[in-house]
Amino acid sequence: MTPKERILAVLNRQPVDRLPVDLWHTPEAAAALRSHFKAVDDFAMWGALGLDKIVWDFMDYRADGGGRAGGQSGAGAETGGARTMWGAPLREIRAGEACYAEFGAAPMADCQTRADMEHYAWWPEVDRFDYDAAVSLAQRASREYAVIGPWVSCFEIYCQLRGLDQAMMDLIENPDWVDAILDRVEAIQTEMMKRFFARAAGHLDLVFISDDIAGQESLLMSPQIWRRHLEPRLKRWCDLIHAHGLRAFYHTDGAARALIKPILDCGVDVLNPIQHACPGMDMAGLKREFGSRVIFHGGVDNQSILPRGTVEQVRAEVGHCLRTLGAGREGYICCSCHNAQAGTPVENMIAMVETAREFQGE
Repeated sequence: MTPKERILAVLNRQPVDRLPVDLWHTPEAAAALRSHFKAVDDFAMWGALGLDKIVWDFMDYRADGGGRAGGQSGAGAETGGARTMWGAPLREIRAGEACYAEFGAAPMADCQTRADMEHYAWWPEVDRFDYDAAVSLAQRASREYAVIGPWVSCFEIYCQLRGLDQAMMDLIENPDWVDAILDRVEAIQTEMMKRFFARAAGHLDLVFISDDIAGQESLLMSPQIWRRHLEPRLKRWCDLIHAHGLRAFYHTDGAARALIKPILDCGVDVLNPIQHACPGMDMAGLKREFGSRVIFHGGVDNQSILPRGTVEQVRAEVGHCLRTLGAGREGYICCSCHNAQAGTPVENMIAMVETAREFQGE
């Protein structure tokens, strides 16, 4: 089977020769792998590594002055200027081998009224999304690989605009204000998706919905707050995605167990990243309860084992994920739990992929 055939078979719950294996990576980790394999680009590196890559096709934005901007760091243009497409200022942070763009001061932190919101200078204009580049990538990648895109979000973008601290207070103190901003955030991305799907749906397989609603130990908001602000928006997006013959891929890090069922009830098809180091995210338990309803993507610990473990520990971790999330040899796409970071040993990333490719089930 080809990488694309293997991914699509798992999504369709059809038999596969083996469970597929994906890898998320930062630019630094990708550069290390390209150097190891003497690959000219990421496509060549994915082929040499033997990945069943799901290629990210995240929408860039044509900013003023001819520059580019992404939805956030890692979701679009990696070096797209001084701000995200939502107007959040970015600052370069270096930590060892890694370079990240972190948010500066929240651009809507001082907004107080609906008039302030309406006059906000950085609302993205739907005509300025770079549809041409996204369509071109989808056409190229879809010949061999499954393709996911665009990247969309509600609460993560709200946190960009208001700042995390203020965003959390808004949920309690000013829920009507939260709804007003989220309405605008949702509408802009909904129209962008409609235009993109009209041109590229034949080359897409999944759409990336990213809304982290949990932390390392617990939810970031109560289920009641989630149901008011995010559930109806997620349901509308899943309906839109399904109407175009695509699947909804939902990302939330952390201890999200209490909201998995209502998230799936909205129509989510693939759940990522299954951060099993967090309370309530036991992989065997999640497979028993939700395995008939959703495809799992992720699982391989990226906080300790992949970056700091031995090759033997990586192989054991991958085997554990395949025996639990991949029980029955179905319903699972093995992948790092998030991006393999700068400094992650190349031999560990290779061991992750090799173990998944060699696994025959038990």
